Amino acid sequence: MKKIILSIDGMTCSACSNGLEKYLNKQDGIKNASVNLVMANASIEYDESKLTQTKIEEFVKKAGFKSLGEFKKINTNKKNKKEKVKFIIFTVLAIILMYISMGHMINLPVIPFLDPHKFTTNYMIVLLVFSICFIIYGFDIIRNGYKNLIYKTPNMDTLVGIGVITSFLYSLYNMYLVFKGNTDLVMNLYFESSSIVIYFIKLGRYIDRLSKDKTTEAIQKLVKITPNTAVIKVDGKLKNVTLDEINKGDILVCKSGEKVAVDGEIIEGKAHFDESFITGESKPQAKEIGNKVIAGSLNYDGYIEYKAEKIGKDSTVSEIVKLVVEATNTKAPIAKVADKVSGYFIPIVIIIAILTFIIYLIIGQSFETAITTFVTILVVACPCSLGLATPLAIIVSEGLCASNGILIKKSEILENAQKADVIIFDKTGTLTYGKLKISEIRNFSDMKEEQLLQIVGSIESKTTHPIGKAFVDYLEENKIEKLEVKEFENITGYGIIGKANNQKIIIGNSKILDNYNIENKYKQEEKELASKGNSIVYVVQDNKIISLIGVNDIIRTETKEVLRNLLTIKIEPIMVTGDNEDTAKVIAKELGITKIIAGVLPKEKSNIVKQLQKENKFVMMCGDGINDSPALAISNIGVSVNSGTDIAMDSADVILTNNNLNSIIKLINISKKTIKNIKQNLFWAFFYNSLMIPIAMGLLKPFGIFINPMIASLAMVLSSITVILNTLRLKNIIKRK
Repeated sequence: MKKIILSIDGMTCSACSNGLEKYLNKQDGIKNASVNLVMANASIEYDESKLTQTKIEEFVKKAGFKSLGEFKKINTNKKNKKEKVKFIIFTVLAIILMYISMGHMINLPVIPFLDPHKFTTNYMIVLLVFSICFIIYGFDIIRNGYKNLIYKTPNMDTLVGIGVITSFLYSLYNMYLVFKGNTDLVMNLYFESSSIVIYFIKLGRYIDRLSKDKTTEAIQKLVKITPNTAVIKVDGKLKNVTLDEINKGDILVCKSGEKVAVDGEIIEGKAHFDESFITGESKPQAKEIGNKVIAGSLNYDGYIEYKAEKIGKDSTVSEIVKLVVEATNTKAPIAKVADKVSGYFIPIVIIIAILTFIIYLIIGQSFETAITTFVTILVVACPCSLGLATPLAIIVSEGLCASNGILIKKSEILENAQKADVIIFDKTGTLTYGKLKISEIRNFSDMKEEQLLQIVGSIESKTTHPIGKAFVDYLEENKIEKLEVKEFENITGYGIIGKANNQKIIIGNSKILDNYNIENKYKQEEKELASKGNSIVYVVQDNKIISLIGVNDIIRTETKEVLRNLLTIKIEPIMVTGDNEDTAKVIAKELGITKIIAGVLPKEKSNIVKQLQKENKFVMMCGDGINDSPALAISNIGVSVNSGTDIAMDSADVILTNNNLNSIIKLINISKKTIKNIKQNLFWAFFYNSLMIPIAMGLLKPFGIFINPMIASLAMVLSSITVILNTLRLKNIIKRK
C-alpha cells in the first residue's frame, strides 16, 4: 500500500469534500481516502499494483474536481493577490449594478440614459452585460455545481448554480417579452439578483480563504523556519550553498545569530539554541560536542561545526509538517457526523425548493413569486457554515498544539483527550527525567569498588536504558576506562549479561534472580536502599550476588503540579514501574500519587491498559516511547515524552516534543475548548438553516417577514462569518490558557 496527499481545487463546502471522499472510497484499489476541506487536499492510501497517481487524479476529475498534484507545502500568496484584485474590481461593479437597478427605488438620482422607463432598452442591455460579467466571474461555481449534480454528489455550488441560472433565464425571458411590447415587465428583471448572489458567494469564499490561511499559520511558520542558504566546510574552506546542495555527511558551520540549516550532530564548539518552534520551550538549550541540533534552531551565542544527518524531507521539521498535515486529513468522529448530515442536507433542500415552487403555482401565486421563492430557498440554504464548523476548529487547535510542542497524529485525539478517566505514567523518563545517578554501592565481592564499577559500567554501556547511562556517566566523570565486552545479551524487563575482563556478569533487577534461581541473601540491604528511593541493581557472578547498587532518579520539576491538576479535573493518575514496591512507594509518597503498580515488565504494561479498558475506563498512557511502545499503541491515547528527533518512528498518538508534562493538561484543556467550540459552530449553523429556510419559503410572510435572493446570499455570508469569528475566538482562548 502507498500513501499520497493530493492538492484539490474546486471544493467549497463539506458536501464537496464529503462527496469526493465517498466517490474515492468506492473505487477499486483505494483502501482509504480522507478529504480535508480547509487544507484543500486528499490523503489517499491505495494499492500501487492496481492504481497510479495519474489514475487517482482521473477519479478526482470524474468527481467534478481538479487535482493540482502532490501536496508539498502551503503557499497561497500569489493566488490570494490575484483573487484580491478580482474581488476589488467586482465589488466596484456590484455597487454600480445595485445603483443602476435599485437606485431609483430609494429616490437616488437616476442616470439619464439608463432610466428604466424612458430608456428601457439601454437599461436592460446594461443589466444583461453586468450579469454576464458576474456569471463569467462565478462560472467556476456554476460549472462545479452542475458537474457535481451529474456525478450525484450535489454540493453548495449545485444550489447556487441552479438558483443563479434559473434567475438569469427567467430574466432573459422577461426581457424578450419587453422587446415584444410588454414594457411593464421591465421591473420583473432579476439580472441584479443573480449577479449579487454570485458576488456575495465570492465574498464569503474570499473571507473563508483568509480565515483558512490564518488557521494554517503554525504550519506555515514551520515550513519557513529553515534558512534558504548555509555555509559548508570543504577542505578547510567555507562555501555558501543552498539547502538543496547539502549532502548527508557534509560539515556545516553555524555562527552566533544564524540558524541551523539541517539536522545534525555537533563535532566542534558549543552554543545555546532556541528550539521553541519545535519544543515550545522558550529557554535556550545548551549544546556541545556530541549533541544533536535541529534545522531551524537559532544559535544565540557561539560557534559550532556540525555534521549533516537528516536533510530535506527526512528532517525533524519536515516530519512534523508531514504529521500535522496528515493529522488534518484524519477525521474526528464529530466531523464525520457533520459530513453525513451535509450529504443528506443538499438533496433535501433541492426537494423543498421544487415542492415550494409547485405549491406556489398550485395555490395561485404568480410565476415570478414562485421562481423568486425557489431561488431564495436554494441560496439561503447553502451549507457554508456547516462545512466550516468542524475543520476550521480542528485546524486551529492542531496548529496551536504544534506550535506549543504538542504533536498530534490524528484529529480524533482532539475530541477524545477530554474523555480520559485514567492516565498511566511510566516512572523512569516520564515522571522523572531519566537522568539516573549512582547513589550507593554495597560491595560483597573481593574486587575493589572501582574495579567492580569498571566491569559493570562497561557492560551497561552496551544498553540504551537510562540505568545504563548512569553507569557510563560514572565512568566518564571518574575517568575510568571502559573494558572490552563480549557475549553481551539483553534480557528485556530483567537485565543484561556480558563478559568483561574475563568475568561473566549478570546485571538486573530482583526478577533476574528468580529467572536464574539465584538465592537472595541481601533482602534487608535491598529494603534499606529502597527506603531512600533508590532503584536497585543486582550484580551476580557465578550464581552469587556480589553487589547491590542503588541508582537514584531526578523527579521532573513539573510532575507534582501536573498530578495535582489531574486530580482537580477528576482524572486518576497511576504510576507503573519496574522498581520493587518499597522503592515505588517512596517515590509515590513524594509525588502525592496514591495508586502505584510496581515490579512491572514492559510487556506487562499493555495488560494493565487492557484491564482498565475492560473496566470501561478511557485510558491515556504516557511513556518514553521506547520500552512503552506496546502499551502506548494499545491505550486509547498514547502520549510520548520525546526529544522530538525520532518523531516518525514513534508509536504514540501524541508526542510532547517539549518534554514537559504540563502539555498533557494543556492538551486536555484544548480538547475541551475545541469540542465546545465545534458544538457551538454546529449549533449556529443548524440554527441558521432551521430559521432561514422557513423564512425563504415565505411561511412568515403573514407576519411581514420575508427575504429575496440578494438578502438570502448576504445572510449566508453572515452565517459563515459567525462560524469563522467563533473559531478564531477559540485561538485566543487557548492562548490565554
